[in-house]
Amino acid sequence: MTTAPWRDPALPAAARVDDLLSRMTLEEKTAQLYGVWVGAATDGDGVAPHQHDMTADYDWDELITRGLGQLTRSFGTAPVDPAVGARALALAQRRIAAAGRFGIPAVAHEECLAGFTAWRATAYPVPLAWGAAFDPPLVEEVGRAIGRDLRAVGVHQGLAPLLDVVRDPRWGRVEETIGEDPYLVGTVGTAYVRGLESAGIVATLKHFAGYASSAGARNLAPVRAGTREFADVTLPPFEMALREGGARSVMAAYTERDGVPASADPELLTRLLRDEWGFTGTVVADYFGIGFLQTLHRVAGTPVEAARLALAAGIDVELPTVKYYGDVLVAAVRDGEIPLELVDRAAHRVLLQKCELGLLDEDWRPEPKTAETAVTAEVAETAETAEVAETGDTSETGKTGESETAASIDLDPAANRALARRLAEESVVLLDNPAGLLPLAPDTRIAVVGPRAADAMAMLGCYSFPSHVLTHHPEAELGIEIPTLLESLRAELPHAKVTFTEGCGVSDRDPSGFTEAIARASEADVCLAVLGDRAGLFGRGTSGEGCDVADLTLPGVQGELLDALVATGVPVVLVLLTGRPYALGRWHGRLGAIVQAFFPGEEGGPAVAGVLSGRVNPSGRLPVSVPRLPGGQPWTYLQPPLGLAGQVSNLDPTPLYPFGHGRSYTAFTWEDFTGPDAEIPTDGSYDTSVTVRNTGDRAGAEVVQLYLHDPVAGVTRPDVRLIGYQRLELAAGGSARVTFHFHGDLSAFTDREGRRVVEPGALELRLGTSSAEVREVARLRLTGPVREVGAGRRLRCEATVSDD
Repeated sequence: MTTAPWRDPALPAAARVDDLLSRMTLEEKTAQLYGVWVGAATDGDGVAPHQHDMTADYDWDELITRGLGQLTRSFGTAPVDPAVGARALALAQRRIAAAGRFGIPAVAHEECLAGFTAWRATAYPVPLAWGAAFDPPLVEEVGRAIGRDLRAVGVHQGLAPLLDVVRDPRWGRVEETIGEDPYLVGTVGTAYVRGLESAGIVATLKHFAGYASSAGARNLAPVRAGTREFADVTLPPFEMALREGGARSVMAAYTERDGVPASADPELLTRLLRDEWGFTGTVVADYFGIGFLQTLHRVAGTPVEAARLALAAGIDVELPTVKYYGDVLVAAVRDGEIPLELVDRAAHRVLLQKCELGLLDEDWRPEPKTAETAVTAEVAETAETAEVAETGDTSETGKTGESETAASIDLDPAANRALARRLAEESVVLLDNPAGLLPLAPDTRIAVVGPRAADAMAMLGCYSFPSHVLTHHPEAELGIEIPTLLESLRAELPHAKVTFTEGCGVSDRDPSGFTEAIARASEADVCLAVLGDRAGLFGRGTSGEGCDVADLTLPGVQGELLDALVATGVPVVLVLLTGRPYALGRWHGRLGAIVQAFFPGEEGGPAVAGVLSGRVNPSGRLPVSVPRLPGGQPWTYLQPPLGLAGQVSNLDPTPLYPFGHGRSYTAFTWEDFTGPDAEIPTDGSYDTSVTVRNTGDRAGAEVVQLYLHDPVAGVTRPDVRLIGYQRLELAAGGSARVTFHFHGDLSAFTDREGRRVVEPGALELRLGTSSAEVREVARLRLTGPVREVGAGRRLRCEATVSDD
């Protein structure tokens, strides 16, 4: 028997795909360009708005005879035991392969924004907490662990990370971002990509591009970012994650910029992404994004026009389910309305990725190699039932002669929980502790008050499985252990006398619980006010996708509750469990301490309790500024001179706590700074160093941050912007010397002609503990002509650490 060239692993992947495409019908080619979300609701009660409008009817058995590009969220739609889900997915893949002429399975994708969005899978801290940790190597470990879990159940592609840079913290999806600085977002996001990809998972960068810059912080609102903001703030994290992280997929954003939706923008998805940056992977639509060209953007009058715009722009795969790239596309190609070349281009990219994943190989099998153990009859039977329920198939399932899959799959093992705990602990930010009230005394009387103290869901963001899916399945168990802060505090301080009352709900306006809260606080030595957000989707929470806010006032009557607690005269420690920063100027100077945690995941309770007890020395730094006034936004620290406080307006936008800020229970001194005044060419390099010494009596971490100040440029520039950082873990009395290796490329920006250039002139490299707290300054002068830089420029400032 002669093996067809497309099956021959000895041939180059491109040659294999060329041969395969030459054998395929138009229907078989288009079948590779869409996914199927079997569990999608058609009754209007789905996960997202417009879902019922965008879900097509189809016959599963007929559909898969053509092949299938993707399977959408087999695990992330309903609570299913991981082993049962893995078996059901494997059976579905066998059915897909058996139904088509070429035996090609689908790519299975899942959400993995803060952990694998599956029942009983580890719920890690949200990406905003990753940013607060300032620890890319740790985030890479987390990405690798999540990737291994995805692979263990047969998933190939993860829809993460989110690389949108926060431009307005009122936006509901701030919790999903890494922060308000493109360098922090890029370096941390790239680390996560490396982790996923090292586990064999296709990382999908989203949302490309500009989604977080929506006007008025409204989800899907038009993006008003100008050319330079787009080039210098929005795009760099994506470029870094592609060039340095090796991400193999990109998701087009829902939004439009200057009248052109991203899903219909060939300048963005083809010229920039592919021609300039050299990307060779797949571009997928955000869920229903192709249909939105017709229904929401109104740049297409018919389904055919929507399909043509998206395909021509460069969207290769329609997600989550077929409507525009199926029969609509086939008919349009046959009628001459859409060129066949566009279908071939997209199908080649999809099949090339399948080839790289081993899905075209003759020895392909759907059971993950990491999970090949004998399955019990009970699990197999349950899996087959689940698969029948998903596909509607009533034929004999699973009777393929294969009996190997995972009898049990643990998606929340001790190693995962240890990683989740470590990241949670590193991400907690001590905003203020003016009188040293923290750590708490082990035998003190503590009144715990607030709606977030005794609720496990207070730890989770909107893309965790419990928040995202289980709200639709109230009969299901949580699936993972999530200690509350109240439980964790009692375990952390067993000799303390701890009382609790809620005081109020998260978002309600009922103050009737204040009386008991005041009574409990008045009886205590210290009051912990545990306030914050409830994650949800599309208005069902105070933070999360579609949960945008008008201002940055604490939700509901939580602010009034805090006022009442402060008025007792008992020292109050404010503990915030949130998905965004909130304005805290109203309580400045009135609180004993402030602890900020951004949805710290399933181990967040013990992590925050550890900070309060002193077992954990806080080391988190703010990835977003904390405003003074709720109406002082939108504002991030990346402001040119006119964006700063001045005499031209009575409104002062200066934050209460700046980007990069965070305190510790120990003290650090900075010594032996080396940063002499120097001249270097515009393509030259320069090193600056400082020794950091822990002068306290306990171990701790300092985050040394390097900012660039450009006094005079051809266009206005941010007063300062982050270009490097290094986290230093130091024992009591220990020290380390960190050296930053600056290159002229790091000063590049987009000029008036749209070129990315390095200009000659004066620069300052500012070493500090935040964007507003400068410790040392190195002054440089770049010499020579203006230098244009392209896609090969330096993107990061490397740092080396040595023993002092």
